[in-house]
Amino acid sequence: MPVSLPGRGGGRFGPALSDINVTPLVDVILVLLIIFMVTAPMMTRGIDVRLPKTESGSDATEERLVVSIDSDSTIYLNDKPVNLHLLTDRLKSEMQRSGNDFVFLRADQEVPYGRVMLVMDQIKKAGADRVGMVTQPAPRENEKKGKGR
Repeated sequence: MPVSLPGRGGGRFGPALSDINVTPLVDVILVLLIIFMVTAPMMTRGIDVRLPKTESGSDATEERLVVSIDSDSTIYLNDKPVNLHLLTDRLKSEMQRSGNDFVFLRADQEVPYGRVMLVMDQIKKAGADRVGMVTQPAPRENEKKGKGR
């Protein structure tokens, strides 16, 4: 004898739906796409931190433009002291002479952040397209504890 189950076929609740409603899924994906499109350009901006590399046998230090700030907040352009207000003009002339628009910025860790930003602003005003912050790598854990175990 045939048995009729509720909810199946022409039962009490009608036919069962086996299709997935994709409209909410499409809405969520479009919202995520818009969020990523808006935030992606913001993620690419930042400070470029690079350590300078030299090859043995080549004297590449003359081709680099290095602005340094020591612990006394004295500013140097390629190891020569320079006034903050004259830095832009000196950098422009050095960049035209060397044809290099990449400037390395070295600052002592004791220099206030505002002073470093003032110097970076002068570098950007000089027309430097790229500024690299020079850092020193931290010692490894093995080197801190002692070399000879």
